[in-house]
Amino acid sequence: MLLKDARTYQILFLSLFLLIGIGTRDWTLKPGMILVAIVTCLTLQGVMSTIVSLTTHSKINTEFTLLSKPVLINPLSVFQSVASGLITALGLSLLLRADHYSTIVLASVAAILSKFLLRVGEKHVFNPANFGIVTVLLLTSDAWVSPGQWGEESWYAVLFLGTGGLVLRRVGRWDTTIAFLATYVGLEAARNAWLGWTWDVWSHRLMSGSLLMFALFMVTDPRTIPNARIGRVIWAVTIAVLTFILRNQFFVSTAVFWSLFALAPLSIALDAIFPDSRFSWQKEPSPLTQAAPTIHTSLT
Repeated sequence: MLLKDARTYQILFLSLFLLIGIGTRDWTLKPGMILVAIVTCLTLQGVMSTIVSLTTHSKINTEFTLLSKPVLINPLSVFQSVASGLITALGLSLLLRADHYSTIVLASVAAILSKFLLRVGEKHVFNPANFGIVTVLLLTSDAWVSPGQWGEESWYAVLFLGTGGLVLRRVGRWDTTIAFLATYVGLEAARNAWLGWTWDVWSHRLMSGSLLMFALFMVTDPRTIPNARIGRVIWAVTIAVLTFILRNQFFVSTAVFWSLFALAPLSIALDAIFPDSRFSWQKEPSPLTQAAPTIHTSLT
């Protein structure tokens, strides 16, 4: 079951990136910060998931009077909760830097709570890790994001494209990455030609590991992006355009994160304009769910 879930591979790849970053890049990255992010995210994810599950089961008992039947904890629900919290923690650890542990705790708490409190139906409004990052950038003075921390070495691009491609193939969201990168790369090419710069300048600006990580693992989050393909393409193109403007007109080095945050609500509007089925990690019900009422909700 775990090997069929794209989140398993996402966790493995994000963990690999974190280890590579620690081993090959000169980061101001403290293992204690990573541990705090993981513990905070997993703990709060577990607490909130339990509250939602118990509330849902209580509602079922009230409406259908199922108190006399045994209740099973679906292992898939437990995996979903752990995977969701761990992915958020790894995303924060890869991108966010801070001088104080309290800042990491605040980012982790904001990220996890956004999944449960900022929702429209069963869908998150904001990408959790991105929401946590923007929260501490706005509310604290010691948090920062270093988009250039991966450098511009080509082997990072090959690694990210290969691993990210495996995840996106399972999730089925390649269209979002292609739309974002094609638009952003095209705009940078047009600007480069307009300014008369050599093309090595253009390639240097695009060979960013952080840009590829964003395009492959953050802007493609299936629980926050539009459901319909046309909606996803419009959304990704819009984010790319705003990123280009913020980076080149206002010189915001973290433009991708602010663009995703600002345009996150657009996903809800596009779902209303182009309705389609909502993404689900689990396509078929678990056999355990057929034996008895199961505490299970969509938590990721």
